[in-house]
Amino acid sequence: MIDTPNLVDQYCHGVLRTELGLGTFEAHLGAQLGSRPDGSAARPAAGTTFFDTQTGFAVRRWCPPLLGLEPHCPPARYLARRRELGAAEAGRRLLRASGISTYLVDTGHPGDLTPPAELGAAGAAEVHEIVRLESLAEQVADTSGTVEALLADLAEAVHGAAAGAVAFASSAFASARAPEPPGPGEVRGAAGRWLAGRPAGGRLTDPVLLRHLLWIAVTAGRPLQLHTGDPAALNGFAAATAGLGTDLVLLHRYPYHRAAAHLTGLHPHVYADLGPVLAHTGARAAAVLAEVLERAPFGKLLFSSGARGLPELHVVAAGSFRAALTRVLGEWVMDGAWSRTDAQRVAAMIAAGNARRVYRLG
Repeated sequence: MIDTPNLVDQYCHGVLRTELGLGTFEAHLGAQLGSRPDGSAARPAAGTTFFDTQTGFAVRRWCPPLLGLEPHCPPARYLARRRELGAAEAGRRLLRASGISTYLVDTGHPGDLTPPAELGAAGAAEVHEIVRLESLAEQVADTSGTVEALLADLAEAVHGAAAGAVAFASSAFASARAPEPPGPGEVRGAAGRWLAGRPAGGRLTDPVLLRHLLWIAVTAGRPLQLHTGDPAALNGFAAATAGLGTDLVLLHRYPYHRAAAHLTGLHPHVYADLGPVLAHTGARAAAVLAEVLERAPFGKLLFSSGARGLPELHVVAAGSFRAALTRVLGEWVMDGAWSRTDAQRVAAMIAAGNARRVYRLG
């Protein structure tokens, strides 16, 4: 048996405080499958349910016993028990049973989600904040009336946030494909256009400013988490940032796990997140993990849940990760390919040790 009693969840969000009906719960299951081009969550087809997905089946496997029900009970029965306990008590039971001892929480996602301290209290866990770069820039723009003020305040805000955050995160995947920072003239022009045309509270989408923001973060020295499509497109940015003292962590999704694993072997400062890839593949998680371990150095892989909204997703990610790790490494030990000591050491690295080193958690 591979023992991973304490996990560091290196990327997650807060959870919802409200009671959830079947439709709302399903909407949050669907959000784990990705969003449509307009940014809205996917919806099930008429007459179908998102409980009939690998994530839905995993919820029904891992979560009911934590609330006093049998595994694989019907969704309606599970949600009725959830409402009977109340959202706070159900969340507390689920989070504390996950075995996650440390949360790194991205606070930049909109919605009424628990802040880091509240999530940590519910889960009886240590918490640290991840600052979303786009959200930080939008806050700065709300109070910066000129281009000069915006650019100065932006650099000051990023470096100031680095004093308290363990990492930065960004969804500026397309902007990160360029291997060099934009020039001063490009940045000033983009800042002027954004300020002139930005409504109150408007989102940052300008590719030049996003690229500028990424490079400010690189100079701040904290790890930079990048939400990616195909990580192979980031090879130029990874090469350009080598030796600058900032680690890059790829928050990728299936089926790009092989590309992410390959990139971690090419660049000493590039790491790969395992959470959503394993949680979303459910019963196939062991096969996917084995493919990642074929290519990635073991010191470059990090567990996360990637969970947002539902405490069940923390449980599913932790359970799927442990089951996959036990199956893959256990088989290699049984075959004599690995010693049990080495299997346990690698498991501890991926579960928590690598994250503690990258994010300097002690």
